[in-house]
Amino acid sequence: MRTEPKLTRLDRVFARLDREPERPAHIDVPKMSRHRVVLLAATLAFYGAIVWAVVITSWLVRLDWQVMFFRPYQQWSEIHWFVDYYVVLGQRGPTAVMVAAWLGWRSWRQHTLRPLLALGVSLLLLNVTVGAAKYGMGRLGPHYATVIGSNEMWRGGDIFPSGHTANAVVTWGILAYMASTPRARRWLSAVSAVTSLGVGMATVYLGTHWLSDVLLGWAAGLLILLALPWFEPLIARSEARILDLRDRLRDRRGRTATAPVSAPPVVVTPLPVDLDDVPARSSRAPVYLAPGPHTARSERTPTTPAGSRRPPHPERHPRGSASSARPLTGG
Repeated sequence: MRTEPKLTRLDRVFARLDREPERPAHIDVPKMSRHRVVLLAATLAFYGAIVWAVVITSWLVRLDWQVMFFRPYQQWSEIHWFVDYYVVLGQRGPTAVMVAAWLGWRSWRQHTLRPLLALGVSLLLLNVTVGAAKYGMGRLGPHYATVIGSNEMWRGGDIFPSGHTANAVVTWGILAYMASTPRARRWLSAVSAVTSLGVGMATVYLGTHWLSDVLLGWAAGLLILLALPWFEPLIARSEARILDLRDRLRDRRGRTATAPVSAPPVVVTPLPVDLDDVPARSSRAPVYLAPGPHTARSERTPTTPAGSRRPPHPERHPRGSASSARPLTGG
């Protein structure tokens, strides 16, 4: 009776992945629609308004100082341990590793490099734009403020906008951007918004950022996500070049493995032989034949070989010959 092998759960997962078609057609690439352009323009205007309000030391700066003097980490000290762990969701290293692992699995499952390339482009834009704004405006944080009520701008700081907040918006928002269905995109957008909102409030609670830093960080991260469709042609060209390079390397490796390695033939040219220079065959007998007539073994006189320890026996006679009688001695 023939029985089918029992597959484990891991075997079933790999079998399903093997049946997965390449580049699923139902996954659409977000385009720069009119609605997205309007939202991008509104976010950019909000970004400029926050910067202007801080530069002119408006009511927003006064609100920053009021929140700082309130000291939330002292008012609600019982949740300090939780906020210390939660704020890690906005740090660049841990979040990038977690999101890259998930998008790497998506890339392998869908047979496309687009998820990983989109993450790389978004992080590159985040480093360039947010980093330039941080060092360009040079605002000091609440723990390093020098003059009460001032905006603390252009004093060598690097906290405006909040990097934790912008990083949380981008790294968790890219999951919603890469969602394969509208329903998943809505759910992931809500989750990423709540996560980035919590990270921004956590930095204000700990006193590491002003409230205006967090507002500008949200706007900076959202601008990157909204502008990503403009970089989709670059992502597609980069993917095509990487896959083309992979195919060329595979072909080159295959040709190297299948091509037989044969040594060049060695041609042996015989030397010309002059028959006059060949010496004539000697007429003397071979060295292994004894000279003279052949004698029987019984007629040979035994001799002691040179170097032998055996003493000579002069009384030994050849076989078949009459031996001299030995005198008999009486007792």
